[in-house]
Amino acid sequence: MRTWFFTEDAYPHLPPEETYDSVRVDLPNSIFDPAKGADLYHMFLDLWGAADELGLEIMNNEHHQTVTCMVPSAPIIMGILARETKKARLLILGNPIANRPRPVRVAEEMAMIDVISRGRLEVGFVRSVPYEAAPANVLPYRGADRLWEAHDLILKAWTHRDGPFNWEGRYFHSRQVNIWPQVYQQPHPPVWITVGSGPSTIPVAQHGHVGAVFLAGYDGVRPIFDAYRENYLAAHGRQATLDRLAYCAMIFVADDHKTAMEGAERLLWYLTANKVPSHWRNPPGYFPPHVEAQIMSGATVASVNNAGETSVEDQMLRGNVFAGTPDQVYEQIKNFYEYSGGFGNLLMMGQAGHMSYEETIRSMTLFSEEVYPRLKELTASYDPDEMAEIRARAPVPQPATGDNSVAIDFNR
Repeated sequence: MRTWFFTEDAYPHLPPEETYDSVRVDLPNSIFDPAKGADLYHMFLDLWGAADELGLEIMNNEHHQTVTCMVPSAPIIMGILARETKKARLLILGNPIANRPRPVRVAEEMAMIDVISRGRLEVGFVRSVPYEAAPANVLPYRGADRLWEAHDLILKAWTHRDGPFNWEGRYFHSRQVNIWPQVYQQPHPPVWITVGSGPSTIPVAQHGHVGAVFLAGYDGVRPIFDAYRENYLAAHGRQATLDRLAYCAMIFVADDHKTAMEGAERLLWYLTANKVPSHWRNPPGYFPPHVEAQIMSGATVASVNNAGETSVEDQMLRGNVFAGTPDQVYEQIKNFYEYSGGFGNLLMMGQAGHMSYEETIRSMTLFSEEVYPRLKELTASYDPDEMAEIRARAPVPQPATGDNSVAIDFNR
């Protein structure tokens, strides 16, 4: 198992909650203090540098017009890390290519980072969350279709070696595509795409890309991972290996249980501070009609982006937070791993909100030294048949939800 350290680069210095309606799209940027922002950027870069030294891989992403992530350009951050780090694989998850007017620019940026890092880049593509349609000035409708056309154009740009080609698609038009530099890894860097439902795994599995699931919990992970495995087998005639699947959770490790719960509470800021009104959550055309009908009938959108007020204990039961001492965290991840049928990539969201550099580093160090080696040992002897038997016996905590919700994949 590979573990990727991840922080969303939040700006947590907010005014009282009753003074604003949303942390996304229309929160006045007068709230931003550039001096505090500079301190935060340097802290985040230091944390990623520490991840490299601790033997962890590195992940970053981007969002727009939000305090939850003050990185509007993941390639800029990853370009810095490509030069400053030495060993870690570098994952951007992801590039919101459905909202990009020029996918060829994405292909160029990723090729440059791949060359600077000497072939350590892994490229993730996402559709983007619904409240970023307005800032991107795009219609939310058919975002998945735009994503896949942009994906096809980028992969052709990476692999075409015979001089310029033209692209005439439904959504994108490009002339004289002939990117310089070409990618370092041949034929191209590994590709990841986020998935949040069984149907969304079909094209991802058919291409053999890594399918990444964010905070789906015990309720959601099995049907998504199972669908990916089934679709991969149908497309390739063989079982998908563990490295084709990834799961993202919030993780905090401490020397004692009390400190761990306090740290996890600060980490949970990512969910509890995400105040967003319905008109940004659900722009017309973003969701398919049958989902819109469920929402209009009173269902809520059950996802990381609609968590509301929640507790650490509840999110631990759901499988979205792993927190405790090294032994406790290992057992929590192991239980989830066995219940899900196995995965080879763990995306460790290890910093959020007001978490300090020191407490984040302590958590990362404990994870790297006392949890990570055991996870690698756990996955080293993976056998699909044996895992099926283990999964059948795997216990799952049962949080009391009692809600009327519909699961949505915002990223696809």
